[in-house]
Amino acid sequence: MVQHLGKKNSLLNTFIAQIRDEEIQKDTMRFRRNLERIGECFAYEISKTFTYEERETATPMGTATSHLPTNRIVLATILRAGLPMHQGMLNMMDDAENAFVSAYRKHHKDGSFDIRMEYISCPDLDGATLIIADPMLATGASMALSIKELMQHGTPEHIHIATAIASREGLEYVERIFPQAQVWLGDIDEELTAKSYIVPGLGDAGDLSYGAKVQE
Repeated sequence: MVQHLGKKNSLLNTFIAQIRDEEIQKDTMRFRRNLERIGECFAYEISKTFTYEERETATPMGTATSHLPTNRIVLATILRAGLPMHQGMLNMMDDAENAFVSAYRKHHKDGSFDIRMEYISCPDLDGATLIIADPMLATGASMALSIKELMQHGTPEHIHIATAIASREGLEYVERIFPQAQVWLGDIDEELTAKSYIVPGLGDAGDLSYGAKVQE
């Protein structure tokens, strides 16, 4: 199931527009903060799908009744571009457990690339609600590989994928591989270049957040 949040009028659309804007992108701190705010928006929307139970809270004046979530949340992200969105979600779900995956494109001289993974840190996922965030879903290969590796650590009860901008091709690929997952996205772009970059997209979210890297 796909939740295209950008179709709904909300402040999320402002943050999506700003991370695309080539002038605003020159301010790396603002770019990171916008990704963080996008993560906060996604966390709020995803929380509506949780299971809730009634609990009592003692106040200085008496007792209040609230409905609070019971899910055990594991927030995951793909290093390094996903860190700001991950932090935004963690701002909202501050008692969540956390998982991190290092997945990247290994480029070859002919222009092709492979997805490489060098590091994973993950708690037990059995019965958990897994939420994995990455700003861009291009081919979907990094996301699919990351989820497969994470699931070596247990079987989550629910899987949520959160991405600011997805290509149509990447979205359809992830839906085929993980039909049980719920995908949350800000916007969908139709074009994916021969080098697997999203158009109009926004560029390299990792570089825009933390500075350019040397291609290997």
